[in-house]
Amino acid sequence: MGKKHLYIVLFIIAILGLSFIQYQYFRIGLNLASVQFNQKMGEAVKEIKQGLYQRNDLTYLVGTVMVENEDNFLLSMDSVQDATSYFMDEFLKQKLIQNGVKTDFNYSLYDQDSTRFLSSEESFSKKAKILSYPVALDGYLPGLINKRVTLELQFINVNRYFLSQLNGLTIPSIIFLIVIIVVIIWVYRAFYLQNNLIMTTNEFINNLTHELKTPVFSIGVASKILEEKGHKDSKELVGIIRAQVEKLKTQIEKVLELGNIEERKGFVKYIELDAKPILDHVVQSFEKQALLNEFSFKSDIQGDSFLILGDAYHLENAISSLIENAIKYSGDQIDIEVLACKKGRELSISVVDKGIGINQEDIKRIFEKYYRVVDGDLHTVKGHGLGLHYVKRIVHLHKGKIKVDSKIGLGSTFSIILPLK
Repeated sequence: MGKKHLYIVLFIIAILGLSFIQYQYFRIGLNLASVQFNQKMGEAVKEIKQGLYQRNDLTYLVGTVMVENEDNFLLSMDSVQDATSYFMDEFLKQKLIQNGVKTDFNYSLYDQDSTRFLSSEESFSKKAKILSYPVALDGYLPGLINKRVTLELQFINVNRYFLSQLNGLTIPSIIFLIVIIVVIIWVYRAFYLQNNLIMTTNEFINNLTHELKTPVFSIGVASKILEEKGHKDSKELVGIIRAQVEKLKTQIEKVLELGNIEERKGFVKYIELDAKPILDHVVQSFEKQALLNEFSFKSDIQGDSFLILGDAYHLENAISSLIENAIKYSGDQIDIEVLACKKGRELSISVVDKGIGINQEDIKRIFEKYYRVVDGDLHTVKGHGLGLHYVKRIVHLHKGKIKVDSKIGLGSTFSIILPLK
């Protein structure tokens, strides 16, 4: 399974897991809402029983309807029964709202013989899921007919009511979950498109550099023949051509090498090696260059050996790239120093210059591919913005770190920290 498919699977698992957890919290919330509803109903029932315990205007009206029914004088829809139903409905609604129960309900009042005295004008469907609360009344009304009297409260769509109580939690949770999904998909899409663009760009650059190698090789061979067999007056020009061809070949190889490293094709070969000879070789090479070009180059390598696990070729290139950069950005007075020493279980290699320095905004980006520090709209130092990117890649592939300390006008210090074996 490729990384792309692995990330998609992990994303789906994470979303499903998050949804399951939200569902469990949702169920807990419903259970808590149900418990809270029952508590509110308990308080409401107490107040309803108290309100119907003694004789008052409402119980007198209810008692009138009950006695008339007991005497078999049916008052189907007369004014007394209508008024009683209305006042009973208002009384129950008031008690429920006072205790925080704000949902539709029905009621019915009946005795132990199931004789129905009062009920709501509209009844719930028989197919509906109904939650009932039978309330056994005491006091005036049961005593009036000497029978047990029950007031039954019925509620429909209680789950919908519970959901309305949880809207402050469920709706934001669903919204946030949707936002997370949309953002992750958008980021993945952007990453996928960017990755495709990078792959296409790298493929184009690699193909282009491979195509350039053939004419560069031909020019190199032709210039070599001209140098050997050409006229003495033209040898100087041919020498310049050959030097520029070699420079172009080096740049092409760098681009190809960097592309191969980024694609992780195994170009970095890790073996146990001593970094001391590598440092000595780099230092000696630049000491000779300093003598020829008359600039200051010093070194201080403390230690007899630095055992590490790495690739000698790429490490040497990385250190050389840092020194070359230091020379490029030193201005007119080139003063370079290379320091190396053990710090605990790490090897610290520093390249110090007294050049033009780098501002803080550029320090954040100097390791990006193709990024170059500019002076206004001009690139005062020639290059392609690949050197520091290459250095960082090599250091990271060796499980190391690279640090920069720089101040404008005072110079820069680039430090490579590598783990010792």
